[in-house]
Parts: sequence; structure tokens; C-alpha cells
Amino acid sequence: MAHNQNINRHINTVEDTAKICKAMEMIATVKMRRAQDQAIVGRPYIEKISQVISDLATQRQLQSRQFPLLNKRDVKKISIVHITTDRGLCGDLNDKLNHLVSDFILQQTIPVSLITVGKKGRNFMHRIEQNIHAEFSGIGDHLSILDTHPIAHIVMDDYISTEVDMVYLAYVHFINTSVQEPVIDTLLPIEPPSLPFGSESEEYIWEPGAATVLEGLLPRYIDIRIYHAVLELIASEQSARMVAMRNASDNATKMIEDLTLIMNRIRQETITDEISDITRLS
Repeated sequence: MAHNQNINRHINTVEDTAKICKAMEMIATVKMRRAQDQAIVGRPYIEKISQVISDLATQRQLQSRQFPLLNKRDVKKISIVHITTDRGLCGDLNDKLNHLVSDFILQQTIPVSLITVGKKGRNFMHRIEQNIHAEFSGIGDHLSILDTHPIAHIVMDDYISTEVDMVYLAYVHFINTSVQEPVIDTLLPIEPPSLPFGSESEEYIWEPGAATVLEGLLPRYIDIRIYHAVLELIASEQSARMVAMRNASDNATKMIEDLTLIMNRIRQETITDEISDITRLS
């Protein structure tokens, strides 16, 4: 009987856990839909601003001009903007990105510094004793571009001052609810996409001037790239958490069924033993 009571307490505990997981799954589902919409809506904007920068960069009158964020130089030091979540319970999302970045660092023969966004990446890089130049956390789910502007400001200042010679952006790219891909992209120097073979840039009249427009667009481009990378991560985080909580809820339900079966079997064996004892005594 005592054994049955222990199993019953275990069942109650698992049922409570299943309810919590189900609630977290529902919350993650709502957040995922909003984050997914934000991430997907922002992609055409990045593509268009990249095309405009490419068009401006190929203007003949700008070929001799120097734009710090476009300048390529010998790479003697690398910086990585490493974007992870603040919280766990989202499967192996952070682990995959952390290991991708750590493997990338090991492949380098020059110094690497990190700008971490999110506690999971910061804690991991502290554990493996990497050089963290700046830390950001607590950005939250309701994101605006003003929240990521300080990150972009540090990145651009470090590059323009030649503190670093190349900057990479590491984040998780949202593909769909089931698939999220960790990626490392080049952020600086800005590399405008090449025009299709045989095509020429469009001739526009730029006001107040092509150089002025390009100077204004380049920092805006860095701002929006970092902002959108965080949006992609948030969409990936909520998708991974929704799936993880659904799996945990399903596993809890299966465990409850198994424990109930064991408890019923023990109860049946106990009743059978009692009947046998009564029969023997009579």
C-alpha cells in the first residue's frame, strides 16, 4: 500500500508538471506567431536596402570616395556579435549556436573578441574563457530597433576606429516552426551584393546627393541587420520552446499512463494476494 501511495504522489507531481508545460507551450505559440511575423516581414526590407547600397556603391562618382564601413583591410583582429537567448527551455537551440561559434573561434589564427547578446551565449563564452568585449541581456520579446542600437553603435565604433578589422554576426535563422538554423554571416565590412552578370546599375537622381545618401544608409544597414538577427532569434526561440514544451507535455502524459498501469497492477496483485489468504484461511 505504501508503494502505491508513492506512485500516486509521483503521478500527481507529473500531472502538475504536464499542466505547466502545456501552459508554457500555449504562451510560446502566441509569442511565436508574433515574432515569426516580425522576422518574415523584415526580410524584404533588408534585401531592398542591400540593393540600394549596391546601386550606390557602383556609382562612378563615388568610386574614389572612402566610406569607413565599406573599407576592406588586412584582417588582424575579428569581432563576433553572438546572439543567444536569455532563457532556456528551448531545446538545443543555444547549444547548436554556441558550439558553432566556439568551433569557428578555434579555427582562427588571429585574436577574436565577442559582443554577446543574451545570457546563454555570455555564460557559455565565460566558461570557455573567451574574450568578451561587451555584454547585452534582457532585451525582451517586444523588440524595437532602439533596443539594438547600442549594439550597432559599439560594432561600428570598433570597426571605424580599426579596433577590429572584420565583424561577424552569429544568430539562429528562423526557417519554420520545426527548423531553425544557426548561422555566422559577415557584418563588416559591408559587402554590397553583386549585380547580375551583364546588368548595370540603375541611373537615379539622388537628393541631397549619392554620397550623402550612402553615408546615411550604411549605418542604418548595420542597425537593421543586428535588429533583424535578434528578431530571427526570438522567432526561433519561441518555436523551439513551443516544440520542447509540447514534447515534455507528451512525455509527461506517457509517464502518467505508465505509472497508472504499474499502480493498477500492484493494486490487482494486492487484491489477489488478499483473496488467496482469505481462501486459505477458510
